[in-house]
Amino acid sequence: MFHKIEHVGIAIKNAQLAEPIFNALFNQTPYKKETVESEMVQTIFYKTGSNKIELLQALSEDSAIAKFIEKRGEGIHHIAFAVDDIVAELSRLKKEGFQLINETPKRGADNKLIAFVHPKGTHGVLIELCQEIGDELTLMTGE
Repeated sequence: MFHKIEHVGIAIKNAQLAEPIFNALFNQTPYKKETVESEMVQTIFYKTGSNKIELLQALSEDSAIAKFIEKRGEGIHHIAFAVDDIVAELSRLKKEGFQLINETPKRGADNKLIAFVHPKGTHGVLIELCQEIGDELTLMTGE
């Protein structure tokens, strides 16, 4: 079950240029910066009230973020939703006929398991599912 918007992901070309702009916009510095090797991205997270914004800079020309920016330019890349059971939610979505980019969850940024739903089935919006990583999930996925 989807609970809330976990964060909005924004693709950026250059973190050194973007970070001061978002620092000024939100009147704060990021609470977390993290490299996600599997996605070939550098992430920068801000909290705005109960919401989060994730800036994503490509670390490789082969990354999904680099390809997104090349095709569409900088801007909103995805909307992430918090879920309690990402495996069950992926199974449900697949049964509903959604095209999944990830059929099994993988480790993402900010201590989350993540998986993406293809934008072809959601009117052009890339949807990310996020579940907080806990001990039982770590044992289940082996990550």
